[in-house]
Amino acid sequence: MVTRRQFCAAPAFVRALARSRPHVLLLMSDQHRGDWMGCAGQPAIRTPNLDWLAASGVRFQNAFSSTPTCTPARAALLTGMSPWKHGMLGYGRVAERYPAELPALMRAAGYFTLGIGKMHWSPQRALHGFHQTILDESGRVETPGFRSDYRAWFASEAPHLDPDATGIGWNDYKAAPYVLPERLHPTAWSGACAARFIEGYNRAEPFFLKVSFARPHSPYDPPGRFWDMYRDANLPPARIGRWAERFRPRSSARDDIWHGDVGPELTRRARIGYSGSVSFVDEQIGRILEALQRRGWLEETFIVYLSDHGDMTGDHFLWRKSYAYQASARIPMIVRGPGAPRGEVRTVPVEIRDVLPTLVAAAGGEAPRESDGQNLLTASRPWIDLEHDVCYDRANHWNALTDGRWKYIYHALDGSEQLFDLANDPGELEESDNEEQLRLWRSRLTEHLAPRGEEWVRNGRLVPRPRSRLYSPCYPAPASAG
Repeated sequence: MVTRRQFCAAPAFVRALARSRPHVLLLMSDQHRGDWMGCAGQPAIRTPNLDWLAASGVRFQNAFSSTPTCTPARAALLTGMSPWKHGMLGYGRVAERYPAELPALMRAAGYFTLGIGKMHWSPQRALHGFHQTILDESGRVETPGFRSDYRAWFASEAPHLDPDATGIGWNDYKAAPYVLPERLHPTAWSGACAARFIEGYNRAEPFFLKVSFARPHSPYDPPGRFWDMYRDANLPPARIGRWAERFRPRSSARDDIWHGDVGPELTRRARIGYSGSVSFVDEQIGRILEALQRRGWLEETFIVYLSDHGDMTGDHFLWRKSYAYQASARIPMIVRGPGAPRGEVRTVPVEIRDVLPTLVAAAGGEAPRESDGQNLLTASRPWIDLEHDVCYDRANHWNALTDGRWKYIYHALDGSEQLFDLANDPGELEESDNEEQLRLWRSRLTEHLAPRGEEWVRNGRLVPRPRSRLYSPCYPAPASAG
């Protein structure tokens, strides 16, 4: 391990290069809803490290995931593109290659690039420009013979234990304390890997480090001390809109339901586990920040925190993600570091596509022409587009627009609409009957979708699209075909 003293004794040109451009740290969680932080107005949720990042940086109040499931969100992060341009309109596979990719751009800018945790790419060992990835892909095996680095480490550390011993599935609403030693939890593993990398880093060039936690995505299985933290906490109850009664019946008898009223006790239990998982991720983020502090690099590191999408956790009787509603589509977004204001909260609508131009600019470069994102620190747009192809059921298929003040949703199966006044109804409990705003936002979505052709807009009107269309024509052909 390289110590602070050893680093300071390095040749002057090495130290000068390290100071000339910031280290770049991209912190990512999976399925963290945008309101589930202390700094976002939830005092019961303990996130001291995220709160510190927000207090000493910029928090974006209206940050969204345009296609709020794991893989299309990661395509947006990788490419800096909108859904139509990167080609993923729903939950499919991230393409094998794109014309311009964030890790490759950072590498070309002279950065050493490392990704730790969940990438959710296919094939799973793809690098997309990273020098190296150290993977936690849960139990997913999309590539024959694949075993993630976390699973391999677990097998070496605890060969007689089952990493899934807590017994909760990857999309279950049920929750329970982690039954194994805390150090074996994937959240602890990801934090430890990142801290060790920072503590031992001694290369001349600055680093770009992406740390992607697999939680608070289910299973909701925090260590016992985090479960106890929320056992009696004043957690927000699920919010149920008057329009949501159709989601009350369970979608199945299994635990991985996408809608259903499981009762207040089980809903609260899910939120206890979810909240504990959020706080555990926050603690590991603190561990990474402390490693930067020990190296003397905290103030010269450009840091972005975000999630790929949110989690309904029972709001409107809905579970998991893929919906246009706030708990699913709104995400945390925080920027801290050189060039970023301190202690600001901004209301401009931003999206995951904006991360690539932001980080490339921090590295001293320019976003490629393929990107249609904006630098978060200078972002200015009137609204952001959202959409998701059929997911779970044909009825869950939609397009939407929002500026953080209003949200308009067009349901593609039958052409039904919803309008929400988020300023006065942030929980989306009542559908607004404001005809003027409804006409305005319908016309905006019509204009936005018209270039896609008559399947989307015909004779100046939005048209229902009962069929699934998972990929746009812009989705790249497989590498083997090119």
